[in-house]
Amino acid sequence: MVSDPGTGVVTLILLTLSVALGVADVRRVVTEAVPRFVFDAVHRNASLLAVVFVFVHIVTSLLDGFAPIRLLDVVIPFGSAYRPLWLGFGALAFDLLIAVALTSVFRRRLGYRAWRSTHWLAYASWPVAVVHGLGTGSDAKASWMLVLTGACVIVVVTAVVARATDGWPDHVAPA
Repeated sequence: MVSDPGTGVVTLILLTLSVALGVADVRRVVTEAVPRFVFDAVHRNASLLAVVFVFVHIVTSLLDGFAPIRLLDVVIPFGSAYRPLWLGFGALAFDLLIAVALTSVFRRRLGYRAWRSTHWLAYASWPVAVVHGLGTGSDAKASWMLVLTGACVIVVVTAVVARATDGWPDHVAPA
């Protein structure tokens, strides 16, 4: 068996960190103790590492003789003979992540608006990847994996709530 389920777990943690920092908006969480460039660097590096681990996860899954996964199954969602729904979620999450990564590489050429609108796909990619992880994998139903996934969901939901309520109720127009 070539596949290492640990790459999927590490990818989940890195994606969670990246998305949580992105959702919280690093410019809003800057403190005097931690300057903005530190948050920017952690967000960027977690994102890059997540992409690397996604590639390792995919390559090891392709090389693994256990699951009959083809290269096309990696990029074309829901067409696999092996667990088409769950693998399809993984392919969809991968496609969204690649769009975000490529537009980030070409951010200056695309312009801020095009980059920003495509970058929102990261927020769609994360829950799709979580669903993929819950539906497939050798440890998907293990209690430690469910706890880890739950913790990742709590981190992202906390970041969303913090972002949504930032300045509450000051940013709400009076009735």
